[in-house]
Amino acid sequence: MPYEGEYAHYQPLKRIVESERVKQLLRRSRVIDPSTLAQQATPKTPPAAGSTLPPLVLAIDGSYAEVDVRNGYPGAKVGYCSVASVVLNLAEVERLDVNRPVNPIDFRRTEDLSSDASALPGCNVITRDHVSAKDSFREAVFELLHDAIVDEEDNTRLLATYQALLAFKPAGTIACPYTHLGCDREVSIAANLGSCPCERRKPLFPTDALRIHERFNDDSGSNGEAFGLVMTTWERLLLIHLLRCFEQRNWLDRLNNIAFFLDGPLAIFGPPAWLSAAISRELQRLNTAIRARTGSDLIIVGIEKSGNFVAHFEEIDKREDGSQHFQPGSYFLPADSYIKQRIIFSNSTKRYGADTYFGRKIFY
Repeated sequence: MPYEGEYAHYQPLKRIVESERVKQLLRRSRVIDPSTLAQQATPKTPPAAGSTLPPLVLAIDGSYAEVDVRNGYPGAKVGYCSVASVVLNLAEVERLDVNRPVNPIDFRRTEDLSSDASALPGCNVITRDHVSAKDSFREAVFELLHDAIVDEEDNTRLLATYQALLAFKPAGTIACPYTHLGCDREVSIAANLGSCPCERRKPLFPTDALRIHERFNDDSGSNGEAFGLVMTTWERLLLIHLLRCFEQRNWLDRLNNIAFFLDGPLAIFGPPAWLSAAISRELQRLNTAIRARTGSDLIIVGIEKSGNFVAHFEEIDKREDGSQHFQPGSYFLPADSYIKQRIIFSNSTKRYGADTYFGRKIFY
């Protein structure tokens, strides 16, 4: 045990990195020569922007936090998830930017914010007549989508968009969510509320098909992973829901005036990854209809701020003299072979991200 005020030193970590066992492991590992990193990444200059650039941007971003609560049980926690959508009038921003300084009041009028939030049970938080925190969490995820109404004039629930995507999910079963009660059956999840076929007849929620509850820690510790999966799923469902709302109100011809931005990659990871293929299928349907009406395609961009792709881009963007390999405004589209050779090694014949991505990577 350390003395009060005594902190660990970093020297032991350095000894581990420089140890013979680590060096032997690295000698058996694949190594890329740093001097060759930029050889296959040739920057390209995009075509000049025309007058058809969308004047509006709709950005979607979410967050979550896990907090301790007092309910008499030790280690009780609650997850607080929120997702916001912001419409930015870039045409108005450019107009105001001509005459600086810009009046802050006028600048605030260039954006319109909408947000929603939900509290989710965590460890040792049990609601209603449930007997476990996991069951309480499952019901709360269902209620989140059931209660979320984005367009008050339309009153279409976010659950309806999820159910439309659930119809694209390949047929199959999942392990019954009530294994903690002794049920060992495989169950099919329908678009509406159902029940386990065993004698208990416990409720099954359509959101159980996301299988996020499988990452829920019922006993102790953090459920940050489960809350994070709820947040990212919510963000991407909101994108599709907004597009479908435009379609239902016969406003598809207005979508060539809006570009959509998501925080993070255009992908869904973990147990709900099947949603990615469903989203891709729905986007293809919507884009075909939009192109027929406007002659333009949807613009959907995901912004990544960290991860292996960001680290690789930073690496290849550095020249030995300190200058940038990629000049501002240039771009590079990494091919599947490039990704597998230089970023995420793989010799698989399946395209990288085939099961998780509904967009492709671009360095800019």
